[in-house]
Amino acid sequence: MASKQGQGQQIDLTQLPVQQLQELKTQLDRELEHLTTSFTSLRTAQSKFRDCLQSISKGVNPSTASAPLLVPLTSSLYVPGKLTSSTHVLIDVGTGYFVEKSTDDATNFYERKVQDLGDSLKELEQVINGKAQNVRVVEEVIRMKVLSAQEQQGKEGKGKGQGS
Repeated sequence: MASKQGQGQQIDLTQLPVQQLQELKTQLDRELEHLTTSFTSLRTAQSKFRDCLQSISKGVNPSTASAPLLVPLTSSLYVPGKLTSSTHVLIDVGTGYFVEKSTDDATNFYERKVQDLGDSLKELEQVINGKAQNVRVVEEVIRMKVLSAQEQQGKEGKGKGQGS
């Protein structure tokens, strides 16, 4: 049983003492937790981009141009407003920068973002599955070593008891 560690070098897990295996498991658990948190963050971002697509398709069109709407100032404060254009929107391109785009260009922008995040999520999912498999392998080796040590102690205890 081998596990990849560091720069692609192989380590025979059965040769490591239980304490080192437990440290390795702790490290893998931390990495797995970080990756899972990143996965959740990417999934949330993808969902927000999908919400933007829905807002453009349902909320920004000629039929809604004169309709009143509520504009969010914060997550809990909305003010009345109306669209100034049903063909152009401002999109947040990151770090506080906004760019005016046509609704078609904005839709394409958000569709690309959703697709890119979907690809990243697939790749990250594979990495997470690999790390989870590594954790299972390390746990199995720890379990085997602990059982082996218990059996060894049991045999030594019986051997001493018979000699008395």
